[in-house]
Amino acid sequence: MHMETTLYNQEGQSIGTVSLNDAVFNAPMNRDLLHQVVTAYEANKRQVIAHAKGRSEVRGGGKKPWQQKGTGRARHGSIRSPLWKGGGVTFGPTKERDFSKKINKSMARKALTVALSEKLRVNALAVVDNITLPEVKTKHIAKTLAGIAHAFGDHARGSLLMVIPSVKSHGGLVRASRNLPVTKTIEVRNINARDVLAYRHIVVLQEALPTLGAARART
Repeated sequence: MHMETTLYNQEGQSIGTVSLNDAVFNAPMNRDLLHQVVTAYEANKRQVIAHAKGRSEVRGGGKKPWQQKGTGRARHGSIRSPLWKGGGVTFGPTKERDFSKKINKSMARKALTVALSEKLRVNALAVVDNITLPEVKTKHIAKTLAGIAHAFGDHARGSLLMVIPSVKSHGGLVRASRNLPVTKTIEVRNINARDVLAYRHIVVLQEALPTLGAARART
């Protein structure tokens, strides 16, 4: 089944309607699924930085500090023992920790459809026929996106995600928007639920709809 929504030009003017895949843009809200998938995306992006060296990683300490018996002091085998200043750390954080979580492809696809459907329901998603710039410059894309923002009514301000068919066909939009704050341009094949929810408004080029309608999502 298909549903229809308004089709805009790059000035933010309505120029007709466009058909959308009902299975992708009319999915019921599922907050538990969104939370589970977005949490997994965040965990998979997490970089493990904190690392404390254990006694085997600390430099030095190869020689026994003193003989085992006869000195009257406690026995020690290395000055890099955790008991010594400058020694290794016991049970410290290590780079070997793994915070990644598995996301089933079906879950990722379903979460994407839920996120897109919710954006459409709250008038935070607009389909634009095409965007052409006289020059690949930030000022031109900023003016264009400001015009498209009229499609969002009273909620025009805020971050924006622009979904394009491919970098090869719309590389100029990527380069022009690179310096815009709180604005991201993404290929439709790379879109996921986290990106959709992270931005207040979504602008989808009409040419990207067939791929988006297939509910593809990267895991």
